[in-house]
Amino acid sequence: MGSSPGTGRSKRAHFLRAALPCLALTVLESAPASAQGLTPELFNPSRGGFAAPETLPTRRTAGVPQAPSDALPPLPDPNDLRRRQQAPATSRPGQTATAPVPTYGLPAANGASGSGYDSLNRKRQQPKLYPGQPKPKRPVGPGSKAPPATPERTLTPPRIAPPPSETAHKVPVPPAMAGNVPGQPLRRRLKLDEDPFGAVGDYAGSFLIKGGLELSAGYDTNPTRLNKPVGSPAYVIAPDLLVVSDWERHALVADLRGSFSGYTNDMPATINGFASPSPVEANRPDFTGHVDGRLDVTRDFKLLSQLRLRLATDNPGSPNVQAGLQKYPVYATYGTTIGFDQTFNRFQVSAGATVDRTAYTDSRLTDGSTFPNTDRDFNQYGGVGRFSYDLKPGLKPFVEIQGDTRVHDQAADRNGFFRDSNGGYAKVGSSFEFSRILTGEISVGYSARSYTDPRLSQLAGFLTTGSLIWNASGLTTVKLFTDTQINETTVPGSSGVLVRTYSAEVDHDFRRWLTAVGKFTYGTYDYQNQNRNDKTYSLEGNLIYKLNRNIWIKGTLRHDILDSNIAAASSQGTVVLLGVRLQN
Repeated sequence: MGSSPGTGRSKRAHFLRAALPCLALTVLESAPASAQGLTPELFNPSRGGFAAPETLPTRRTAGVPQAPSDALPPLPDPNDLRRRQQAPATSRPGQTATAPVPTYGLPAANGASGSGYDSLNRKRQQPKLYPGQPKPKRPVGPGSKAPPATPERTLTPPRIAPPPSETAHKVPVPPAMAGNVPGQPLRRRLKLDEDPFGAVGDYAGSFLIKGGLELSAGYDTNPTRLNKPVGSPAYVIAPDLLVVSDWERHALVADLRGSFSGYTNDMPATINGFASPSPVEANRPDFTGHVDGRLDVTRDFKLLSQLRLRLATDNPGSPNVQAGLQKYPVYATYGTTIGFDQTFNRFQVSAGATVDRTAYTDSRLTDGSTFPNTDRDFNQYGGVGRFSYDLKPGLKPFVEIQGDTRVHDQAADRNGFFRDSNGGYAKVGSSFEFSRILTGEISVGYSARSYTDPRLSQLAGFLTTGSLIWNASGLTTVKLFTDTQINETTVPGSSGVLVRTYSAEVDHDFRRWLTAVGKFTYGTYDYQNQNRNDKTYSLEGNLIYKLNRNIWIKGTLRHDILDSNIAAASSQGTVVLLGVRLQN
């Protein structure tokens, strides 16, 4: 459908009304029109780039003189042909007559890496964590407390102050060896060798074997402990052997130690026309050995066993030594213990049956005859029980009860006394371990023994047993020992002898290879019904120079005193020895 004629006429009228004024303005304008030129100064942000200096609102007035430093540079003329003909300098690398000057420099936030400050506020790359590596904590903000110092990466307790050698300059160590690799498991420090000059031993299968041999020579001023000393050069041969099993379950330990003390000079056979109370030959053997076994039936139930042997002679100066002997008779005490150990949570029960035998060799007299000692041979049957409770770590009190019966091979001894007896002891104590500084066991109790012969009264007394080790420092160790025993005797009319021994020992390392040992021993011998009391004192000093793990040099100085209330029974003696110890 087309539009009406009136509509077209109306549009033409509107167009004419707009075109006529524009034509009139064009005719009246006399000056020629020109467009603005596009020059580099159009985008120059400097002052005067878009307006003339005299029209700037910040221009100086007439009353203020123009400073030379404030003078504006003249604007460049875009129609200057000389400026167009000038070519850029080609002294810079990479610049040519047609290429512009290259742009140098680093982009923004180029050195932020993955953890630094990023001025572009880009998302940081999260660090890659190794397996087992702890997640790092976010940095503390302003006003927060300083984070604690990072502890040393070890499993041992931190030290108070590191030695200067750790902070001194050292050759760099690979991170894997130093334990600084993130996520690397902590490396346990190697245990310090407490005895760097001790025996290492050799393995034979699953057994660790350590052996040693001491050879010493010197002089003893009174080998047989006579009232009037008679000295002699002396030598000592002392082997030892230790065998320990290295099993995950069960255990077997063999500890064998022996010595032989020899003297080159013979003692007098008679003194003042009477038979000497000491033998002519003063040589004495001594051996102590035991083999312990443990069979782990379950975690809480174990079977225990022991084989033991003691080989020795009577002590010099003892009244048990016969007069007119050629040499000391040797006795052997050997036996076994079979028992069990049961644990009920913290409560522990141990019990065992014991069987022992003591046998003497015949006495050899100076006239060539022999005297039998079968009246001193006897068998001992007994049992022992121990009940302990683990009160807390390092403290374990216990109660121990023992009983035995002694049966002699001969009913009556050489003096007509019947020495078969029954006896035992009961004691209470505790084993303890306080931070490895003070360890050991101590107990007190009462011991008694009754004899079948009514002429022999009951032998009883207060007993103390203990073994304490005090590590006073890394170089000094103090040891305390005490023991009480009831021994047999051949003294007529005496039930037995109650022996109490107290000993203190101090070991000090001047250097790891130089050790001094001081030892003091005090003992009492109470002979029942004989009013004889002997006291012994022994003061000993040792100096050990350790060349290496296999060779030690040892010097010994010991002074022994026997103080008796019986006339002419007291004695003194001094021993000086110098020797070498060989061990593996």
